[in-house]
Amino acid sequence: MRFNSNDLIEMSNAVRALALHAIYTAHSGHVGIVLGASGIITTVFANILRPGLDRFVLSAGHGSAMLYAVLKLAGYNIGSLDSFRKIGGLPGHPEIGIDGVDATTGPLGQGVANAVGLALAEKIRGTGARVYCLCSDGDLSEGIAFEAISFAGRMGLDNLVLLWDDNGLTIDGIAQTAVDIPGVVRAAGWRVVNDVNADDFDRLNRALVDARRSRYPVFIQVKSVLGNGSSLAGKSAAHGLAISDKEFVKLMRQYVSGRGEARWAQVAAGTVKYGRQKSYTVVPNPKFNSDDELASTRELSGQYLNLLLANGANLVGGSADLGGNTGARVEESKDITHKDFSGNYINYGVREHAMAGIMNGLCAGGVRPYGSTFLVFSDYMRPSIRMAAMSHLPAIYIFSHDSVAVGQDGPTHQPIEQLSSLRLVPDLNVLRPCNAAEVAWAWQTALNDINHPSAIILSRQKFEQIKTPRGVDLSNGAYIIYPSTAHRVRITIIATGSEVPFAVAVAKKIGPSVQVVSMPSVERFRAAPMKFQKDLLRGYVVAIEAGATAPWFEFADAVVGIDRFGMSGDGAAVQVAMGFDVDAVARDICKKMK
Repeated sequence: MRFNSNDLIEMSNAVRALALHAIYTAHSGHVGIVLGASGIITTVFANILRPGLDRFVLSAGHGSAMLYAVLKLAGYNIGSLDSFRKIGGLPGHPEIGIDGVDATTGPLGQGVANAVGLALAEKIRGTGARVYCLCSDGDLSEGIAFEAISFAGRMGLDNLVLLWDDNGLTIDGIAQTAVDIPGVVRAAGWRVVNDVNADDFDRLNRALVDARRSRYPVFIQVKSVLGNGSSLAGKSAAHGLAISDKEFVKLMRQYVSGRGEARWAQVAAGTVKYGRQKSYTVVPNPKFNSDDELASTRELSGQYLNLLLANGANLVGGSADLGGNTGARVEESKDITHKDFSGNYINYGVREHAMAGIMNGLCAGGVRPYGSTFLVFSDYMRPSIRMAAMSHLPAIYIFSHDSVAVGQDGPTHQPIEQLSSLRLVPDLNVLRPCNAAEVAWAWQTALNDINHPSAIILSRQKFEQIKTPRGVDLSNGAYIIYPSTAHRVRITIIATGSEVPFAVAVAKKIGPSVQVVSMPSVERFRAAPMKFQKDLLRGYVVAIEAGATAPWFEFADAVVGIDRFGMSGDGAAVQVAMGFDVDAVARDICKKMK
């Protein structure tokens, strides 16, 4: 042991004093975890973590003041703790970009999945690094945590240690976790250690050292007392900021430890500074075209993905049990298993949310992932997609089966609001291609943006392929795919994806004064110069997309879309029943023009 129990007591006291100071200065924060779990995080950083190699994730992100205190004492460059929870300072929950923070955690359970992804990334990269994650009772009440735990067990991630700060309490009282969490985790394929107390530094240290020799991921149950040492010890009220100012000052003074700070200075002397890896992958740009008159964009995406992998794209793909259906599993795919991490494809099982959270961990670990499922199931992934966008993690999501044309599976599988809602997520690229050229552009756009996640939206059904004119620049997210032949454009129809050929058919019905604009990226078009936008959208503007209508009024005078749930039936018949009939839409547009 590098530091003995007496050292660790003083070092954890120094953490408490500094963390309490940050909370007191901010007049905001979470005291209970600081007083109860500082010994756990101290032991990891002081005796176990190899700076610059191993990773640490605080899934219990409300304990950020505790993490920042440790990082500050351990020599990381995080600025002043006086900036805690202030504009421009250290955020209320940990965020990537702060020196030593390996995952953006806030919504409980996210950090567990991130840690699994980080551990998997280290296995794939063969670094020998280990990942340590501290989670709370609240984390282990969230579904994503157990999705990720069961996945880690199946993958045999023996470089992962999950420490459970088990104080038995959450904000509303007794923690509503599973009756036997150790039993559940053990059944998921983990080695479980459940005879550790937070104030028993010798036992905790031995458990962490022993974890290095495990052939399985290790789960350490650490019994603690929320708000330990305060007047609210062992009570739910200790979670937040319920103690008086007088008691706060008393506790801060009580925990100040010169000896602890001196020991931390020894740790800081050996801390290696490292940054998050940004150059994730080689990005080949293979030539790609299709002569098919009818094709689904999921097929075209799969073909292009296969070319990318064959040409050296260093991607790690996967799916929530739908790789064949989404075009994500291709000829060049090779399975990653618990026995062989040299492949490039992960079967996540039916775990959409964990897949997205694990992908965030993979990104943070320097691996470029793509993951796939049906568009309607993106709702299961949204918290992790949001975290990816907030964290500037370039995960790629392949969402197929993108409209009511899914057909017989019915309204439960037919997305209506999902496409528009994804476009509302800041810093998320949403790309809905209509042909081979746009599919290739969508993939290139996603791959070349290493600071933002991307969602590529694809059709299940085959549809007519309208060619992108040769030499067209797609960089502004929209272009004229079907030009007007009249002297003056009276009507512009905007369409995306599978609705582009429908829009062209409508334009032909109306007459020569109509042009059709394909808009595979609303975000790119919105960011384009205003002159470009005005020059493109001429005359009376109609948007056509098989989804929610409201957002399109940003650009359009009228919208043809769907604002109700779908129905079961043949896909083409469902489309017509939902209002996507060429003659009817053409007549309606003409009426509006009179």
